[in-house]
Amino acid sequence: MIIQTQAEERPDGARFAITLDEHLQLVSQFAENYGNDDFAQPEPRDYFLYACRWHDKGWKDLDDNPPLDPETGLPYNLVETPIPIITLTGCRSPEYNEAHHAYCGLLDSMHIWGLYNGRYGMSDKVLIDIVPEQHRLAADTMLNTERQRQERLTAVLQDDPETAPWVEHERLFANYKVLQFFDTFALYFNCVHPEGRGESTFANVPRGVDDDVEIEVRSLGDGVYSLDPYPFRDDGLEVSFTGRHLTPFGADDKPDMAALMRETPRERQSARLVAA
Repeated sequence: MIIQTQAEERPDGARFAITLDEHLQLVSQFAENYGNDDFAQPEPRDYFLYACRWHDKGWKDLDDNPPLDPETGLPYNLVETPIPIITLTGCRSPEYNEAHHAYCGLLDSMHIWGLYNGRYGMSDKVLIDIVPEQHRLAADTMLNTERQRQERLTAVLQDDPETAPWVEHERLFANYKVLQFFDTFALYFNCVHPEGRGESTFANVPRGVDDDVEIEVRSLGDGVYSLDPYPFRDDGLEVSFTGRHLTPFGADDKPDMAALMRETPRERQSARLVAA
């Protein structure tokens, strides 16, 4: 679950809560519309799009019935989710993607491993370094499982002349970096309320293999955001995602979160992306 910031406190303390599936829907909109004369579309396109759409599929159970954070009375925000829970979601996502195709499983496994290891050196956020000692074995075991998955699936893909080019190092990592851009760009919208979104820079975005650029994003107001350079097919791309406002529970409350998630009306936040 992603709990969005808010401009000012509401009397009821409600916060806008976004499931990981709703986050994935926004990622998918970016993936479907990525590419133009300056930015190459990732290939193999169908499998790449599938991995983008489902790279956090392992969170489904938590989306449907989220546990409450006793500090806030709301579902755990993404980065505050307890390690024993989050390590289970880590393995489930690549398993789901691998069941569709080896390439999807490989790309998603790289995504999961990278989250804990500074996105393969592209980020200074190294989650494995802040895992509490009592949970380090579980986290290391999960990450070792993903490294083994990557070796196994890479070998499978290399053995097929049709798929072998897909796992050439530079080409594979270019697609990985595009996925990271979609993921972090979606979080730019998901994590921060509209009035709080300012300027942000997204590094290591491939225009093609071995040709990375930085994309600068700026809020222009009224739900319009400029990107420089602009990586999407159509200028003025409209994107959106849903969520619902949840009110904090008290320490003694025992809510039926599954029913609450089903019954709380969804609301939509939208954005229009334009070339700078």
